[in-house]
Amino acid sequence: MNYRHAFHAGNFADCMKHALLVALLQALQRKPGGLCVLDTHSGIGGYDLTSGPAERTGEWRSGIGALLDAPPDAALTPYLQIVRNFGAPARYPGSPEIVASLLRPQDRLIACELHPEDAATLRRTMGRRSGVAIHERDGFGAIRALLPPGDLRRGLVLIDPPFERPDDFTRAAQALATAAKRFPGGVLAVWYPIKHRAPVRAFLAEVEAAGLRDVITAELLLREPVDPTRLNGAGLLVVRPPYGFAETATAILDALSRLLAPDADACSGVSRIVDE
Repeated sequence: MNYRHAFHAGNFADCMKHALLVALLQALQRKPGGLCVLDTHSGIGGYDLTSGPAERTGEWRSGIGALLDAPPDAALTPYLQIVRNFGAPARYPGSPEIVASLLRPQDRLIACELHPEDAATLRRTMGRRSGVAIHERDGFGAIRALLPPGDLRRGLVLIDPPFERPDDFTRAAQALATAAKRFPGGVLAVWYPIKHRAPVRAFLAEVEAAGLRDVITAELLLREPVDPTRLNGAGLLVVRPPYGFAETATAILDALSRLLAPDADACSGVSRIVDE
């Protein structure tokens, strides 16, 4: 998937990832103690949907555009409120902006971006915010270098590579294993594309072989994943999901499937990959 994220901001996969991200953070914030979020592949933070790459592809129209035009759904309300507050449908927040909007005074965000121009944009727009640190560096390397995050022993690691390299699934599985050891109190999440099933099956097998416990996946498929040239769906793998997250994720996926994937072959669901 050779792309800069700006071309795909606000598409169906973004909507799924970000709605679940909000649910994860809100579940973690039920406890009053501070937490740290490490966003390994942050992008530029926010995206203009009315011009440039996002406008040229128009993918957002069948993603966040469709959700904003749909009747309200309680499962999506927390996510959509953040998106509206950011300026949708003209502008769309990436994961660092979504996380920053939910930070409490005791929480922190570490946002990493390797692309120099994107990192500069991220630093310019978010670098002076309280509780936010921007790093121009490889996100996979940041897991080893920046975890554990000082005195904060709880939090979330969001791993969201572009999957432009053929070994990104393997690198993600290895990063999960490293994060699990270095941040034992952290929830770990990896977004992944679903074009066809073989790479995803191999990824899940690598995760299990790494010895990770308490692993679930949340997936949204627009159509049967039989065409490897198309993005047919997307998933979020979560290690150590917070209490109640699986049920919340199911409601979110049901709503997204109904609103964004009306095709008869579309499906969604939460599956347990490895027991606790």
